[in-house]
Amino acid sequence: MKTVLILKGGPMLSIYFGDDPGEGYIFNPDVFFNNMYEDGWITSAVSRQMIQDIDGSEVVGAHLIESPFLGPIPPERLSGGVKTLILIAHDQDHIFNASACGDNCSGWLLRLAEDRDIVIRLGYIMDLGKEPFSIKVLNTGKVVHTMLELDEEIIGAHLLGG
Repeated sequence: MKTVLILKGGPMLSIYFGDDPGEGYIFNPDVFFNNMYEDGWITSAVSRQMIQDIDGSEVVGAHLIESPFLGPIPPERLSGGVKTLILIAHDQDHIFNASACGDNCSGWLLRLAEDRDIVIRLGYIMDLGKEPFSIKVLNTGKVVHTMLELDEEIIGAHLLGG
């Protein structure tokens, strides 16, 4: 198994690009969420905000979310992206495959990493926006601060694909 290391400093989002970042990795966060989430995760303030922002839905209670598209739904029917964000926010024991997250989740990943170190795995280059950021590319150990630097690091190190 590979070991993922995080340099200490301030809290940071660290991303592993490729197949398997090592111990504690959850490849399918959707299924993991459906079997492991806790009621308090759904009703927490941060989860309510993420569900509203990403899915446009309102948390009524731990087992009921009002979706403008699907009507009343249980948490298991939330989008894969918001499920992954909720896991990242509430489960610090695992590394989640954030490839289920679209670019609309990138702001939340950066916000969650303001408070604590977060490690995720991506199988694509997520658009993290135009604002500067600090992200560690775990495969190379380099900290990047812009999308251009991130793109150059991923492409230059051949981290995705053949």
